[in-house]
Amino acid sequence: MSNEQIIWDQALIEKYNYSGPRYTSYPTALEFNQAFTSAEFEMACQQYPDRKLSLYIHIPFCHKLCYYCGCNKIITRHQHKADQYLEVLEQEIKQRATLLGDRQVSQLHWGGGTPTFLTAAQISRLMTALRSAFNFDDDAEISIEVDPREIELSILDHLRSEGFNRLSIGVQDFNKDVQKLVNREQDEDFIFAMVNRARELGFRSTNLDLIYGLPLQTKALFAETLQQVLTMKPGRLSVFNYAHMPTLFAAQRKIHEDQLPSATEKLAILQDTIATLTGAGYQFIGMDHFALPDDELAVAQRDGILHRNFQGYTTQGECDLLGVGVSAISMIGDCYAQNQKELKLYYGQMAEQQTALWKGVTLDADDLLRREVIKALICNFQLDKRAIEAEFSIDFDSYFSEDLQLLKTFINDELVTVDQNTIHVELKGRLLIRNICMCFDKYLRDRARQQQFSRVI
Repeated sequence: MSNEQIIWDQALIEKYNYSGPRYTSYPTALEFNQAFTSAEFEMACQQYPDRKLSLYIHIPFCHKLCYYCGCNKIITRHQHKADQYLEVLEQEIKQRATLLGDRQVSQLHWGGGTPTFLTAAQISRLMTALRSAFNFDDDAEISIEVDPREIELSILDHLRSEGFNRLSIGVQDFNKDVQKLVNREQDEDFIFAMVNRARELGFRSTNLDLIYGLPLQTKALFAETLQQVLTMKPGRLSVFNYAHMPTLFAAQRKIHEDQLPSATEKLAILQDTIATLTGAGYQFIGMDHFALPDDELAVAQRDGILHRNFQGYTTQGECDLLGVGVSAISMIGDCYAQNQKELKLYYGQMAEQQTALWKGVTLDADDLLRREVIKALICNFQLDKRAIEAEFSIDFDSYFSEDLQLLKTFINDELVTVDQNTIHVELKGRLLIRNICMCFDKYLRDRARQQQFSRVI
């Protein structure tokens, strides 16, 4: 595989570095509304009964506050709060299983918060509840997000015995000064030991999460973190852009803006990161994800069958996605649905209504068509217009005439090539894939809404 997977064009990156969605869904969560009903959700559960099921479980608790974090979390040292949460979570699992329990589960992911906030006994309790309610494939992909600061190495053995076969470990940065300023000090030797232990135990892959744009980071310092990461050779890497939005996330007010890298320095960090990782043999999957060439994500992308959902890039996009727990999002049938975001409201609604549904949206024919177009571009950097025409019974160029006009600026800048049959994203357009997808987003016709998103890079 060629190392050249992206051509960096500084002027064009700066030109197009404005705000936009990440397209973990189309329409985005901004279109969710509280008029969406449980009846609509239940109808959606019957829409594609032969689809397999992907489960997402949200565990909201963390022992410590990371100042950069914008996730839905609850900081506590009280382990009994997890017992109370599991009790309600089990009720929701049983209720949702009455609608979807006959489906085969091919994927399970625990996110948070910090799922490894749970003790070994609590992990087993939740896995028992899930296996009692749902039918799991023998080779199901079962993954969990791990905070290396508050965990014993033996927990990996316990996770493996409970069927987990993928790990995602939050590293963010190995630099001690950076760690102190974001309140996330951790032992790098322990992280190395975790990665090695996961390999010994037969975990299919380990993903490491990094963040660029944190206080005191420079290109040179972040390069040192990258070199340490490369010695571990994880199967996947996520390198996220820190979006400083202290008005939205109170914890970020503890981060001093004058200590953040400049926009120019951030771009330099990203450019060096991409060059380093692709030079080390990683495939650029898109936006902030990299994978070794033999990883399932990389193979799926080369085969043109990669998908994207609320969990990011995935090889199992043909599944219905059921989210369980506070704030969890589902993608069932032709609808999206989100649970109550605040824990008290989640508990109260589960007690009163036996459902935590808060809001959602049912996709119309145009939404489904545009979702397919955006998914093809953001996952595979290429779109077969004829395949879209055959699937949706449209004339592509006529239907998307306004969108193709918006795309012209990217064509003129040689970021995208369009011919009679295909739309192809060039190597220097790949970093700007979000901008390119925005051309097909009818909800963004009103440009004022872009202020609700983070910058694309």
